[in-house]
Amino acid sequence: MTYCVALYLRDGIVCLSDTRTNAGVDHIATYAKTFTVEEPGTRALVLMTAGNLATTQAVVGEVVDGRAFEGGAGRTLKQAETMTAAAEIVGAAVRRVHDRVAESLEAADGRFDATFILGGQIKDGPMRVFQIYTAGNFVEASEETPFLQIGEHKYGKPILDRAMRHDLAIADGAKLALVSLDSTLRSNLSVGLPADLTIIKRDAHKIETHRRITEDDAYFVQLRKSWSDALRAALAETPGAPWLSGDDQSAPRDTNAQTD
Repeated sequence: MTYCVALYLRDGIVCLSDTRTNAGVDHIATYAKTFTVEEPGTRALVLMTAGNLATTQAVVGEVVDGRAFEGGAGRTLKQAETMTAAAEIVGAAVRRVHDRVAESLEAADGRFDATFILGGQIKDGPMRVFQIYTAGNFVEASEETPFLQIGEHKYGKPILDRAMRHDLAIADGAKLALVSLDSTLRSNLSVGLPADLTIIKRDAHKIETHRRITEDDAYFVQLRKSWSDALRAALAETPGAPWLSGDDQSAPRDTNAQTD
């Protein structure tokens, strides 16, 4: 399984993806699901993938690496003049790969499954973030809908629904994306570290941050503990229901209790 999230912020975009792939509990591997295209001063793009690994790698091969597969005569992301054109390039590649492999996948009792998040900025155009579906069509993030997720998104979505705003600072956006990942890691073993964090600032036309987050990343370890402690403290400080009897009310909080 996969967890990828992109936050569309006033000052840039924050993208985060895990790296776990599996074909059962005894076959787990690590593959990057974040790919970047950068021409400093001209363009900075990030592409994240979810779905069948062979399928997504074939699409990435066409649009990022420029590998010429049979029937893959399309353009690459380096050739896109606008972000909309970049999304169309990815969508067209998805359809070509579908036409090439869908029949053989079905014959092997598989299914064509590939979704993508594409974000960034090209030349003087606006910064944009798109989610591209298996059919090759796409939708765009907006100030009213400022985040997109693909893969195992249900565990990380509640915190984003409550806290995500388009005007959030980039540093807070990175923090929020990591908290949403932590929520997913705790609830779904098919999503796992390392994770790749990518930040592109508006009008910078370069990858500001591209960091791999591991189990022993000092900041991520601190963030996980701080978030758990904050949730426990908020629960303890929230008033109990007035219709419960006195014996059923919350016990006083033990400030010396151990936390993970």
